Amino acid sequence: MATCPECGGDIAEGERHLCPLSSSGDPTIATGESAPHILIRRFTLSVLGGPDAGKSCASQSDRLVIGTHRSAGLVLGDRAVSRFHCELTLEGDRIRLRDLASRNGTRVDGVQVMDAFVGDGASISIGQTRLVLVAGDERVELPVSSSDRFGLMVGRSPALRAAFALLERAATSDATILLEGETGTGKDLAAESIHRAGARADGPLVVVDCGAIPADLLESELFGHEKGAFTGAVAPRTGAFQAAHGGTIFLDEIGELDLALQPKLLRALEKREVKRVGSTAYEPVDVRVIAATNRSLRGEVNSRRFRSDLFYRLAVLEVRLPALRERKQDLPILVDTILERLGIAGRPEAAELRTPDFLRTLEHHEWPGNVRELRNYIERCLALRSQPPLSTARGAVPDSPAVDVSIPLREARDRFQRQYLAEIVSRHDSITAAARAAGVDRIHFYRLLRRHGLREPV
Repeated sequence: MATCPECGGDIAEGERHLCPLSSSGDPTIATGESAPHILIRRFTLSVLGGPDAGKSCASQSDRLVIGTHRSAGLVLGDRAVSRFHCELTLEGDRIRLRDLASRNGTRVDGVQVMDAFVGDGASISIGQTRLVLVAGDERVELPVSSSDRFGLMVGRSPALRAAFALLERAATSDATILLEGETGTGKDLAAESIHRAGARADGPLVVVDCGAIPADLLESELFGHEKGAFTGAVAPRTGAFQAAHGGTIFLDEIGELDLALQPKLLRALEKREVKRVGSTAYEPVDVRVIAATNRSLRGEVNSRRFRSDLFYRLAVLEVRLPALRERKQDLPILVDTILERLGIAGRPEAAELRTPDFLRTLEHHEWPGNVRELRNYIERCLALRSQPPLSTARGAVPDSPAVDVSIPLREARDRFQRQYLAEIVSRHDSITAAARAAGVDRIHFYRLLRRHGLREPV
């Protein structure tokens, strides 16, 4: 007899168990005497027209990539199809289709889409190929962790425990890991947790934010430089790879890496040796590499902004961290954990943030900024000693209409710009990250904040 990790109920060997604490859209949890796993929806793609007519492929996990590359889940011979054309992923029981910056686009039932939920019987057209999606009641097993914690990460939802299972196995090896997920899903915590759980835990963990460092300085940051290598290099400098010797290097926002620097990183990953800027000799390094991105690197490969060989070298093990909207049942444990880490779990004001009414309010929000947005909202509630509406909790002007044609265009533009800046700053931990997300230079972003009287968030 086994126990359901969600509700504590007993599960006989071989029994299928629908957890009463899971929402109707969540996967079915089944353990019995076997290894813990979830039963997720299986879907099938059948090719009805094009060079590969008659071919079909059934999903084996929560993601299926369609393209011409041999690593795709459904490999097509259609020359009008990109290497990684589009992907289908499961969010609860719904199937989400994303175009991966393909050359010729993706159409669903005749409509071109970039990102959309698709249903049973949907017609998908890519290149000269027409496919039909069949999503029946059949289920496929996906392993999950038996624990609701992995290092610094917490969560009881099936989606996160499936990620925990991958992270636990990844931590036991030295293989390069690519962490994927939206901004705020905890990729930095995942990287640190992998390091702590692995054989290199006693070694250093060195973090490099590839999006926060100017491209002309990033090579020196990664590999170091010799004295006199460039203007301002008044002394030799050890790079991040050498500083991480014997431990782990975490390359955050790897999708921002300049194309000219990518071959040098590829060599460092393949040969485990680096050459300082201004040097002629390569030096060996012993590091474990973890990379993270909030972009689709397959899409970046299609757009020729990211080298395909570097992508394959980074994606030895791929782990996708689910968005908070996919695991809202984790909200209570996340609130508790945030309060504990703020050191106020036992205070009266913290009790107000654990009430059923407050948690229900959180469930109704989509959390585009994910766990980072949740933490910022909890901190705002504590600072204000109230619970501001989520629609205005991040600093937007609460009573402004969507469009006010009674004011001059310049005033309307300024008002929108202020709301936009307040919103995007609230979703990031630093001004640098917010500026990067906005697609503008950091100095210019600071000037805009000052113009509108906005400050960096606490």
